Amino acid sequence: MRLLSPFSSQSITPLFIYFPGMDGSGKLFHRQGEKLKDFFSIRCLSIPSNDQSDWPTLVKKTVTLIRKELEDHPHSSAYLCGESFGGCLAIQVALTAPELVEKVILVNPASSFNKRSFFKVGIELNRWIPNFVYKGSALILLSFLGALNRITNKDSRALFNAMQTLPQEVVSWRLSLLRDFEINKKQLMLFEKPTLVLASQADKLLPSVDEGKELVNSFPNSCLAILPDSGHACLLETDVNLLEILQKHNFIYEENQTKNNLHAK
Repeated sequence: MRLLSPFSSQSITPLFIYFPGMDGSGKLFHRQGEKLKDFFSIRCLSIPSNDQSDWPTLVKKTVTLIRKELEDHPHSSAYLCGESFGGCLAIQVALTAPELVEKVILVNPASSFNKRSFFKVGIELNRWIPNFVYKGSALILLSFLGALNRITNKDSRALFNAMQTLPQEVVSWRLSLLRDFEINKKQLMLFEKPTLVLASQADKLLPSVDEGKELVNSFPNSCLAILPDSGHACLLETDVNLLEILQKHNFIYEENQTKNNLHAK
């Protein structure tokens, strides 16, 4: 595991760490990262495609990476932005090491995965289907992952390619992690850092709006932003602007807002 630095930025800006979906590549944040790079030092967590670590190991490795990154950074804490599978990991990292966290952004977190019974059946089927069937199923899944009419052809291909990089056994393993994921509600209620949950109304994969409402009811210092026309992989959509959403919910440091305005002039 490692933290990628895909964008150049000034070291004085806050550290922003993107936790990717189940593909783990960390390479699907380009559309939002281009808009955020003047406000943050962006890092993208990258999980090897053959990694089959359990949750405690993933959390431990991620916390270690963040601590090391902050050693050479002027800020003592970081923004955590977790999407789908990465949302589950971001929640656990935040609860494990809250002192490292400035704010949390959860984008259609897959914490509701175990509430969909057909996914549990799908995990078992995935273990037994032939590899050629597995490869072909990625194309079908693509229509559930994204609102393809809102994503460019280039980004649709990037999403498809990211899905294809994972071996079948790794997909089964990570799905089982989501199946077994549980949130300690008491811990959530004690977590006081600002938390923003983005939920897509048109998510065909997960009940993200219902899950978002439940999370906001548990996090004491949180708010919910519903994206009415978006699908599960909303950060790839051309009309979704994470920077504007963060500004609207006061998730951008005022001094960085001023810095960016001066930069624009």
